[in-house]
Amino acid sequence: MGIGVVQVVVTLLIILLLVKPAGSYLVKVFDRQRTGLDRVFGGPERLLYRLMGVREEESMGWKQYAAAVLTSNAVMLILMFLVLRLQRFLPLNPDGIENMPAAQAFNTAVSFMTNTNWQSYTGENALSYLSQLLAVTFPMFTSAATGFAVAIAFIRGLVGCRDDLGNFYVDLVRSITRIFLPLSFVVALFLVFQGVPQTLAGAVNATTLEGAQQTITRGLVASLESIKHIGTNGGGWFGTNAAHPFENPTALSNLVHIVCMMLLPTALVYAFGLMVNNRKQGWAIFGAMGFLFLVMLTTVFVSEYRGVPALDAAGLQGNMEGKEVRFGIPESALFTAVTTAATTGSVNNMHESLTPLGGLVPLAQMMLNNVFGGKGVGLLNGLLYVIIAVFICGLMVGRTPEFLGKKIEGKEIKLACIALLIHPLIILAPSALALMRPEAVASISNGGTHGLAEVLYAFASGAANNGSAFAGLNANTDFYNIAIGIVMLLGRYVSMIAMLAIAGSLAVKRIVPVTTGTLRTHTPLFAGILVMMIVVVGALTFFPALALGPIAEHLAMVH
Repeated sequence: MGIGVVQVVVTLLIILLLVKPAGSYLVKVFDRQRTGLDRVFGGPERLLYRLMGVREEESMGWKQYAAAVLTSNAVMLILMFLVLRLQRFLPLNPDGIENMPAAQAFNTAVSFMTNTNWQSYTGENALSYLSQLLAVTFPMFTSAATGFAVAIAFIRGLVGCRDDLGNFYVDLVRSITRIFLPLSFVVALFLVFQGVPQTLAGAVNATTLEGAQQTITRGLVASLESIKHIGTNGGGWFGTNAAHPFENPTALSNLVHIVCMMLLPTALVYAFGLMVNNRKQGWAIFGAMGFLFLVMLTTVFVSEYRGVPALDAAGLQGNMEGKEVRFGIPESALFTAVTTAATTGSVNNMHESLTPLGGLVPLAQMMLNNVFGGKGVGLLNGLLYVIIAVFICGLMVGRTPEFLGKKIEGKEIKLACIALLIHPLIILAPSALALMRPEAVASISNGGTHGLAEVLYAFASGAANNGSAFAGLNANTDFYNIAIGIVMLLGRYVSMIAMLAIAGSLAVKRIVPVTTGTLRTHTPLFAGILVMMIVVVGALTFFPALALGPIAEHLAMVH
């Protein structure tokens, strides 16, 4: 266990060391400051703007910005759906894979457009190379960039003096060219060095040592893996995801995957402090998120090392079920906590095989959906709770709540409540509906409390735009494909629109001078209040469901 702790600590230290330089670079990108990549991408960006008919200096109000987000995403969604439905007739299909069924194509297109990357299919057997490129890898860039753009627009609304959130198309393009493309290129080369395939050649047949025939699938795996983790996308070229040796062959590649997942979500919180000209504010939010993450990581780490009492009595210490030997318990536990904290959805072990409390961690992080979170959305959800916390503190002292000098009034609170309540609604209501429908219940492979956790996990993964699977649930049915697809759409866009509307409302408000009665939101005290607010709201909302699922399963295991 001691070596495992050292591995985890070293990984977290690497992430912390990268927060400030990465965050400072993000500020330069979105504040249009000069960077070393201007000479490389400046010309192509201007050409692209001309082709798109975009005026680079033209700004958008929140309604225009939201309309641009929805319109561009809708067009890409339709194109992705058509590619999946017609892949049999399109090029780059060396293995002759058939067209994807309509319900599954809808689910898959929605999944990758919303940065969820939930997969009800096995990648190497269901998608052609063209589909992997156009319907999977391409939206991994655009969906991550969309989340980034919306978060930056919200920050501009907080510090602005008019309804000017920037230009969505410029933010989208700069996110891709200045951040995701360069990082993905470097990481992809490193993964190829580690042994990850990158080829357009089809599958090959091999003879095993026992003389049996085996089909080995290959493809453009390294390029997908790089943006998959940098963009907190998730998904995988292969069905077993980052547990597959072609996606994650070594302990070093596993380290790179973890660092990539946490790099930009953590850096964006620091960048927020720089952009609002209040570094302490950024660190206060970072501290609250970091505390929640460490609690979750400790829980899954200790739980997996303790293992199952029955096996422990038989002399088998720790829970290695569903884990790769090359990663062991510590790297599997860390990957589990990171992939659901950063809402990535990539897995290097099977979450269903975790101990009950270990399985509770990824489920709880997706239900909270603000422990750093994915590209931009995690920061937005964190700021949503900041607004709620400021409002409640204001009520307690009888003063109009303020955040960064802007008054939080009725309109902002109503919008915040919509964004806050939609998340539990689209998790708990569809889960209840699934447990009422015989065909949905038939998809559950385990009965009792574990079966309930399977269903809860599926809808929590969709609502949080995470995409990881608890396994054990056959989600490739019309009911789950359509239901989870709708949940992913609502989980992505309702909160985005609400937060953009809040940004537009705050942007036109004048800044109120700081007085002795102003609640300071950059102190350790407020960070503690924020943590308690997140925990209390999460407990009140989800504890009954969790008590019937993983908590009940843990108590049954112990006794």
